[in-house]
Amino acid sequence: MSHTVAPDAPDKPLVVLTPRTIWLIFGALMASMFLSSLDQTIVSTAMPTIVGELDGVEHQGWVITSYIMAIAIVMPLYGKFGDLWGRRWPFLVAVALFTLGSLFGGMAQTFPELVAARGLQGLGGGGLMILSQAIIADIVPASERGKYMGPMGALFGISAVIGPLLGGWLTDGPGWRWTFWINVPVGIIALVVAWYALRLPSHRSGRPVDWLGIMFMVLSTSGIVLLTSWESLGHDGYDWSSPQLLALLVGTLASVAAFIVTETLAPEPLIPLRLFKNPTFTVTTLIGLVLGMGMFSAMAMLPTFLQMSTGASITGSGLLMLPMMAGMMLTAIGSGVAISKTGRYKIFPIVGLVVTAAGIAWMTTITGDMSMVVFGLMIFVLGAGMGLVMQTIVLAVQNAVDPHELGTATSANNFFREIGATVGTALFTTVFTTRLTDNFEGLAAKMASSGLMPADGTGFSGESLTPAAVDQLPEPIHGWVVDAFTEALAPAFWYLVPLVLLGFALALFLKEVKLSDEAGMVARGEAVAG
Repeated sequence: MSHTVAPDAPDKPLVVLTPRTIWLIFGALMASMFLSSLDQTIVSTAMPTIVGELDGVEHQGWVITSYIMAIAIVMPLYGKFGDLWGRRWPFLVAVALFTLGSLFGGMAQTFPELVAARGLQGLGGGGLMILSQAIIADIVPASERGKYMGPMGALFGISAVIGPLLGGWLTDGPGWRWTFWINVPVGIIALVVAWYALRLPSHRSGRPVDWLGIMFMVLSTSGIVLLTSWESLGHDGYDWSSPQLLALLVGTLASVAAFIVTETLAPEPLIPLRLFKNPTFTVTTLIGLVLGMGMFSAMAMLPTFLQMSTGASITGSGLLMLPMMAGMMLTAIGSGVAISKTGRYKIFPIVGLVVTAAGIAWMTTITGDMSMVVFGLMIFVLGAGMGLVMQTIVLAVQNAVDPHELGTATSANNFFREIGATVGTALFTTVFTTRLTDNFEGLAAKMASSGLMPADGTGFSGESLTPAAVDQLPEPIHGWVVDAFTEALAPAFWYLVPLVLLGFALALFLKEVKLSDEAGMVARGEAVAG
């Protein structure tokens, strides 16, 4: 691993990384990560109530899209700016933005105000994710970082358990606005803790900011997210004769091309293309891309399946997803401990991707009347596979790059995974909804021939079906509708299996670099080991 970039002189004396200092900083990061992870599960539970009250049901896709777009856009920015100027102030800004977004979200009186507040949350949430991972690499050597994966994995598992319960209770009790406002005191505490505990050096970097690259990255990312969210934003399918859609497609492709050219010529590029000359970075980034496409696609439709097939409430469907979180926590903690003890990590993404592929393939057998015990085992396997991969590839890429580019490499890896998740979820949803439309057309004909509805098909609309409405349907119509939904979903999982197996093939080429015994800040001359 070559260190070719001259270190920037820190403005303050060297940080002494004693165990106490490391755990104080780690505690500040945990508080902030808990803020971000808890928010997603709380708000998703309350979303039907929120958009209904603010008259935004037809355009509720914007609530999700604004958040995803903001996160994707700021990921490379936080990574690069942290490398240039230090991570303390960007991290504090991220916490402050997320807290302000939560405050404004609870105060929103109109749907556009809610969308703007979610975008502001995303501007902070993207920084919390990226900077937390980069700061851990700054203060903990790669050889010891595995044991910190356990608490981080457990944190996300805990938030996944608490989130649906707390979101449901707040929505039914004090009101949905508290699903946002609850973040405010947590955010203030996280900000205070980070202010005093996050004693990281700042730099006076003389390197230029790649403003042109930032502009084309924002345009490219926005275009990709909008294209993949086209239907969820209220449009009736992809009508390629639409001038707006064609303009968006052409503009996105042009922005991507301009971004690549800009990054080739820029003296200090936002995402240096030379990183792709590093085989470990390239392989782990591609694994993250395909895993994002497969993982998030699989997870996106499962709560809806549970609500449709079992009549579970939104909160109940969240609880039925707990086996996935349990599997993820178990393997993330176990692999982290094993990596710290052995110093070997290549085997974990290889095994993890095989297990993930097996879990997705098993899910092609789901039925509307299946046992929830069997379903729990399916998603436990899926979660166990993902837990072996996600944090391990981040560790691998951080260990293989120059310590001066930890933030840039970490953010680039996460950025491509986020893009993969966005594209993969859109493609999976398109396959599913196409099948579902065909199934409902056949169901309408079946109901008409059975005398259960008028022969012209009036009286049945799949588009207007909600889990609550399906639960009230009489038999045999209820069973037919659930079967139509399940028969559309189950085969769609087969489209994800080749993606995950492609990730497995890539993992075979992952070069195992000896884990460094030196923390990033120590390697850059900004700290000394205590």
